Amino acid sequence: MNVIFIAPPAAGKGTQAKILCEKYGLLHISTGDLLRRAAKDDLGLQKKLARGEFIDDSIIMELLKKEIDSINSNVGLVLDGFPRNMNQAIALEDMLQDKIVIYIEVSENLARNRILGRLHCKECGATYNSIILENQPKIVNVCDNCHSTLIKRSDDTEFTFNNRLKFYTEYTEPLL
Repeated sequence: MNVIFIAPPAAGKGTQAKILCEKYGLLHISTGDLLRRAAKDDLGLQKKLARGEFIDDSIIMELLKKEIDSINSNVGLVLDGFPRNMNQAIALEDMLQDKIVIYIEVSENLARNRILGRLHCKECGATYNSIILENQPKIVNVCDNCHSTLIKRSDDTEFTFNNRLKFYTEYTEPLL
């Protein structure tokens, strides 16, 4: 079984993907994570990600294909952040069989607050939110799990959110 999440930015795709993976023994592939890893060695890609700009399909497809080829083909996958446009959806038809697509709906205001308040523990991966009360850490900027300092991703800005949402509305939403 392969699961694909389609949703606006900050709708909870990654969170839901992790839950499915834990429950059913699936592997999570986040194209956002793949891109951030690739950007560590690519200043141009770093700048595009920081501005929430469109990343060329060929780059995303190359990273995704490499990731899929590196794992056991008998294990189901959960994709979040892919496909984001019609070209990627068509390419996905050739890459994966037996797909289930899950759409998550979230209001623009909630998604914006999730982005602007998102905090992340670089040690254990836990996520929190400084704006949404029920997702705040017990101690400001300290991880509840491992007590490490929480960080904010550099691309979690109003400007970047607006770019991501515009792209989602124009290119991803029509996939539904």
